[in-house]
Amino acid sequence: MIGFNTKGGRARHTAWLMTSCAAIGLFSATGAQARQAAENAQIDEIVVTGSSRRSLEKAVDMKRDAIGFSDSIVATDVANFPEQNLAEALQRMPGVTIERNKGLGGRVSVRGLPSEFTFVTINKLATASGSGGRDVEFDIFASEIIQQVTVQKSPRASDEEGGIAGSVNISTARPFDYSGRKLVASAEGAYNSISEKTDPKVSFLASDTWGNWGGLVSFSAARRSNRTDSNSGINFRPMFRFSEAGGTRAAQAASVLARDAGVIIKSNTNRDETGRIIFQDKVGDRAYLNTQDQWGGTASLQYKPSANFDIAFDLMVGAFNGTEDQYDAAAYSASSRSTLETIHEYDKTTLSQYGMVVLRDVSYTATQHEMLSKEQINKTDYVQFGSEFNWHGETWKLHGLAGYSGARKTLDYSNLKHVAYAPSRTRWTEKGGETVKSANPASIDMYNSPSKYLFEAYETTLEKITDDKYAAQVDFTKEFAFSFFPALKTIQVGARYTDKSKQRQYGALNIQGPSAGSTAWLNTRTMADSPLTPIGDLVPGGDYSIRDITWSQISNEYARKTFRYAGFKTPFTPDNYYEVGEKVTSLYAMADLGFDVGPVPVAINGGVRYVDTSITSAGYHQVQTPTGGTTYTPAPVSSDGSYNKLLPSVNVTAELTDSIILRGAASKTLMRPALTDLAYKRTASWNSFRFTDGNPALKPTFAEQWEVGLEKYLPGGGLLAVSYFNKQIQGVVRQALTGTVKNVTKYNANGTIDGVYDFDVYQPVNADGSYKVTGVEMVAIVPFDILWEPLKGFGVNANYTILDSSLTGQSIIKVPTPPVGLADKAYNVTLYYENDKFQARVSYNYKDKYVEGIGYEMYPIWRSGYGQTDMSVSYNVNDRIQLSLEGINITDEATKGYTMDPSFPTMYEKSGRRFSLGRG
Repeated sequence: MIGFNTKGGRARHTAWLMTSCAAIGLFSATGAQARQAAENAQIDEIVVTGSSRRSLEKAVDMKRDAIGFSDSIVATDVANFPEQNLAEALQRMPGVTIERNKGLGGRVSVRGLPSEFTFVTINKLATASGSGGRDVEFDIFASEIIQQVTVQKSPRASDEEGGIAGSVNISTARPFDYSGRKLVASAEGAYNSISEKTDPKVSFLASDTWGNWGGLVSFSAARRSNRTDSNSGINFRPMFRFSEAGGTRAAQAASVLARDAGVIIKSNTNRDETGRIIFQDKVGDRAYLNTQDQWGGTASLQYKPSANFDIAFDLMVGAFNGTEDQYDAAAYSASSRSTLETIHEYDKTTLSQYGMVVLRDVSYTATQHEMLSKEQINKTDYVQFGSEFNWHGETWKLHGLAGYSGARKTLDYSNLKHVAYAPSRTRWTEKGGETVKSANPASIDMYNSPSKYLFEAYETTLEKITDDKYAAQVDFTKEFAFSFFPALKTIQVGARYTDKSKQRQYGALNIQGPSAGSTAWLNTRTMADSPLTPIGDLVPGGDYSIRDITWSQISNEYARKTFRYAGFKTPFTPDNYYEVGEKVTSLYAMADLGFDVGPVPVAINGGVRYVDTSITSAGYHQVQTPTGGTTYTPAPVSSDGSYNKLLPSVNVTAELTDSIILRGAASKTLMRPALTDLAYKRTASWNSFRFTDGNPALKPTFAEQWEVGLEKYLPGGGLLAVSYFNKQIQGVVRQALTGTVKNVTKYNANGTIDGVYDFDVYQPVNADGSYKVTGVEMVAIVPFDILWEPLKGFGVNANYTILDSSLTGQSIIKVPTPPVGLADKAYNVTLYYENDKFQARVSYNYKDKYVEGIGYEMYPIWRSGYGQTDMSVSYNVNDRIQLSLEGINITDEATKGYTMDPSFPTMYEKSGRRFSLGRG
């Protein structure tokens, strides 16, 4: 790292809290306390003298002084944990796990709960990211522009509501965080082992203060090119796909089942029976190239005329442009033309407790073979600006903030689809599945028969999301020193107003000819009529790495140029449009108490928050035309909802001895409904006599929660900590029958009236009852020299989280299913060594298996447990220059999944290793 400090010679000892060739230190403190500590101490309190251990010592000191449960990461000028975005930096915190997509960290989960249960702010403003729901896509944020992240697990009355799992509070740097002038820059190149591409990354920070004023700017830009190979999509498909088709398909399926597996279907329409006979849905060999261009910048102007007053204006801007090229060679066994031909192997044992028979190896009469060239272009721009002031006297403090956060996201997707129907044989393998030629003479080599594949469509979709959030808050704190009530230290009151809106537009168009409306290419043009490229050349890095196969496809570049005719445009359609507006007024009051119980000092923070929320939601409703078709209302139909709630909270700390602290917390908190559930749009199923609506009247999901923890502080900044938490969650959102629309006229295709019927209305509702999530978190920060002096410089930083839940998923055939997204355990272990010149660390991060979804509302689909080893090594050439080497997934782990039992794998995905060499 290059550091310049024109007001002193301490550059090599100064921690600038940005991640650029930087290390992550773990500590715990409330967001307000962390900011206050920075304000009071400025740079003198964050001197780590180039040492990861000193950083951890400071972190442990801050945890010791905090009230409540929270964990944070900051960046220092030591050696950094390797990461590709902010999500991956967060995964090393206790109780925090991430969702990976093609090897890249994306959404963040806290304590095993789904990502939408987590509330996110930047500089105390709710964060817009452009996702379709409330969860935040962390991969759009460059970690280099972030100063500090705190995960608040036990809320206070002053904390903005919205996260049952916890709140992630992100801070960017301000000029008075540093002492005088500061200039830091770094650059690195990163290499992916599969794509064999090297990508650049640069960042810098410049800050200075002059008198009462200070200014700071920071910038980061990076490109990431990750190749992923995957054998996936191999889910269960229930036999009612064939048995309910009727005619020859149903009769032959029943005959083959009886002949080859001894299975007799008693009723083709009894899904409790046919849903327990399983065959493979689809097998796909896929190669992806994910290219991301990401930049972000911050600016801060701060005025601080005295120790009693300061005001700051913060700006954060950035963009995330990602292109994913995906090339599929897939075989769809359950095609509309197919049925069973021969069962080569079946399994009545593995899932016999559920009465299930799995057909492991089957030949089919007419598999739908597909060659798919898919392209997804994601463009997200975000901006946030706000102002914050602090003014205090001897016994009072006034604080206020106001600001805006906004994001604009466009997702442009296309899929060039060629199809060949032919007999084939599909079976499970150790890693996933495979499709091979069958004994039927009409069978084909699906990987080498381009002239057999007929053009079906060039499918396009376009999605645009706008996300706007405004907020203003004011707080007043008064200190007290009453002789009759000496325990009362402060009372704080405040109010906050937020105004949020999110709009989604969506459209789809299938191109089947050289001009608008033309179908000239449909079933006439073949894949051989376009130039073909071997898969190893379509995506950099060579041959497909999962199996010993190869194939050729049409490049996305050629498809875009050829099939998007002049004047092409994907039109927006009303069926998936929605707009949701939400206004929230919050009032709170809380107090801080301090007193002794015998020899034990006790600190208490308690208060209550009142939340009043109003919602306006709009969407189009489907209506039937006189000719039996479907259209929509001419304008969006709107509906309103509202709710209010009191949210109490208390946090307690007791210093049992000089080195042992007992903590406790209890609170009630909420998570607001998903925007897609609030969106008041209606879809109709005319043959089922059913409407499906959104529900703006949904109430939040609430949690009553408590936690207790014990911490033992060791010499030299060490810590051993354990805590137990309990969350009682109620008001979970489910789909349910909510009413009936009477006298709905249904038309036939020829315009005649089919009849007048009563239509059922299904909406998301808050389910009755509650479920419980409990867990244990353990943290160990141990410098080894406290155990044995010759180990000076070595140490460990580890955490472990165990979870349990009483909630079960919805399986209509009664298969026990944990909550979607909840992993029973997660842990991180980091071993480090450092001296004055050299720093090294190895980190292992593990998340246990969890349910990704429930296929056909019957079968839990699991993501296997995943562990990844990362490393970082750095060397200080001199006081101003540092060289670093980082490795991500250095053991080249694969991502895996299965349905119900590991012997039925659904995916095997490899994204390779990534190495970065940098100079800072």
